[in-house]
Amino acid sequence: MTKQRTLKQSFSLEGKGLHTGINGRITFNPAPDNHGYKIRRTDLDGQPIINALAENVISTDRGTVLAKNGAQVGTVEHALAALYASEIDNCLIDIDAPEFPILDGSSTLFVRKIKEVGATIQQTDRVYVSFPRKKIKVVDELTGASMLLLPDDHFNIESNISFDSMLLKRQSAKLDDLSDFTKNFASSRTFVFVKEVEYLLRNNLIKGGDLDNAIIIYDKLMPQEELDQLADRMSVKRKDASKLGYMMNKPLLYANEPARHKLLDIIGDIALVGYFIKGKIVANCPGHRINNTFARAIRKQLNVSTEADMNIQQVKPSHFYWNCP
Repeated sequence: MTKQRTLKQSFSLEGKGLHTGINGRITFNPAPDNHGYKIRRTDLDGQPIINALAENVISTDRGTVLAKNGAQVGTVEHALAALYASEIDNCLIDIDAPEFPILDGSSTLFVRKIKEVGATIQQTDRVYVSFPRKKIKVVDELTGASMLLLPDDHFNIESNISFDSMLLKRQSAKLDDLSDFTKNFASSRTFVFVKEVEYLLRNNLIKGGDLDNAIIIYDKLMPQEELDQLADRMSVKRKDASKLGYMMNKPLLYANEPARHKLLDIIGDIALVGYFIKGKIVANCPGHRINNTFARAIRKQLNVSTEADMNIQQVKPSHFYWNCP
């Protein structure tokens, strides 16, 4: 039997939140057996703790936001993906801000620190979630987005994304085993289209966004003056509006980096199931909203299914996610 694992020692990172722009310090601490992932807001009275579970998600608008005990914390998915993919079962996360730091827009710095401090093998056996004779499926009929969990003897993901964009139409990414995450997925960055940046800026949704922590896709020509205004509002270098392409300081790491990042997000959101999963996930047009609906469906199924039940359960999100065609 595989034993649970926690960190050998604590480590900290500092940085600004992507949406709030607020600087914060995040510390990952060892935790006892059967603790799971918990987040403690050290800047609030009483230092309230939020259990990192799917039913505690209150928002999925461009990131996953958890809330409990009068506190909330956002953009948790990249850090949770790093913990889950590093097979850390138990961790207490301290954060002194309303949002996890975005860092470089990926999971790579979180993974690096986890590898540096190492893991401690604990006494209790790890509990795996598996449904050997069942499929679990969630569907958004408005967009065609879907998430499917199939029986398998280990955790793996196949993810497909699609956009109405000449630069980013259809991409796929596949993770065969969690051990592939560090090398092939952890460094994949979050992304956004230029046409969405104005809305996000106007609504104060990316106060911490810049060309170092996101892939910015310029796929539709706009007047030079408008592009200059956006660049000035983001405090970044102006770009030539006649040239379509990717606008960030570091070039693409992979031709399908956006698809890889969406797969990274799936892992971070699936970590909110609270257990490691044995099964194959097939995702079409994934996003935080349908990811969370999927995680909730899995948690619900833990208590209501029998191994002989082969029915496909469909749970329909009430809204569609922004990136689906």
